[in-house]
Amino acid sequence: MADAGLERVVRAEDVAHMGITEVIRHARYIHSQYRRLVGSIKQAPPSLAILIDFPDVNFRLAKHLQRLGVPVLWFVSPQLWAWKRQRLRWVQQRVNRMLVIFPFEEAFYRARGVDAEFVGHPLAALPMPTLSREEYAAQYGLDTAKQWIALLPGSRQKEIGANLPEMIAAASELNINSKYECLLPIASTIEPQWVAHQLTVREFFEDRFGKGLPPKIVTVPDAREALFHARASVVASGTATVQALTIGNPFVVVYRVSPLTFAIAKRLVRYPAEIPAERDAEGNLPIAMPNLIAGRRIVPELVNRQFTAANLAAALRPLLDDTPERSRMIADLAEASAKLLPNQGGDPIQRVCDAAEALLEPASARSSQIATSDV
Repeated sequence: MADAGLERVVRAEDVAHMGITEVIRHARYIHSQYRRLVGSIKQAPPSLAILIDFPDVNFRLAKHLQRLGVPVLWFVSPQLWAWKRQRLRWVQQRVNRMLVIFPFEEAFYRARGVDAEFVGHPLAALPMPTLSREEYAAQYGLDTAKQWIALLPGSRQKEIGANLPEMIAAASELNINSKYECLLPIASTIEPQWVAHQLTVREFFEDRFGKGLPPKIVTVPDAREALFHARASVVASGTATVQALTIGNPFVVVYRVSPLTFAIAKRLVRYPAEIPAERDAEGNLPIAMPNLIAGRRIVPELVNRQFTAANLAAALRPLLDDTPERSRMIADLAEASAKLLPNQGGDPIQRVCDAAEALLEPASARSSQIATSDV
């Protein structure tokens, strides 16, 4: 949008802070920038507002926009179908059109009186990486004679600290004959130097290596390329699981939060009838988006106390060899991935643009009527 010439009143990167203490420390500045944005909307109401994800801010902005009579198009739905469903009334009151990226979301919203359209997931429309295995190996110093395991521990330092050591420990258990190397994509939100330092701090990993050999770990910049070339992968729950789904790479989902956070989430998360979901033996609902899209568990999930190096190695092992489990998962991933684009096709972003133009036409007509009556 900025490249198209639209003015940036507030820069998202200037107010993007993660963690409770970080937000508190910058709260005054964040609030001032929010008030600045609201002030600009009131001073010069736009013809259309396109809100993208970010519910904690966008629901408040939608309230101001609705009062000013500005049409609101929301792209990428907040996960109201999982929790905080009381916010649904705000969508009903403040949003003209909800454009969703997961197939079950359209039925969820339409059943509750919201004008919703499934436009498809942008990741599903991306072309596959074109770099050959040999070219990729030469670029990053990898051994083509070995199998590669992609490790995606998350996009924040806290996630990496919680997830990466156990991932490496599991890979070490599998690496008895030195047959694996690990690809570690670095998210744009993380400084590569910080990750490189963590990998040199032996106490960060040494008590988890067990009997295996620590595999060679190669940091790379692109997660999709790593998933494309890896034999299998370990992926922290989040958007990266959709990347793995669209690539078709067999993977295991992991995540770890504090016991208190896990206990609260377990009580709060409830899925509607539009999302078939069965609890596991410990009473946990699925959290991985590929499992929610498929309507059944097609990838293993190891969360909190289930997430151990031994459990991860056991779940990963059949995905690395030519097994029925690997073949079945590849087929299941392909079936679920196909659901991420509408039956009528079309590029998801272009469909968003078309919806925006449709909402702009009535706004232009209103402006023309006002100008004529003034004359």
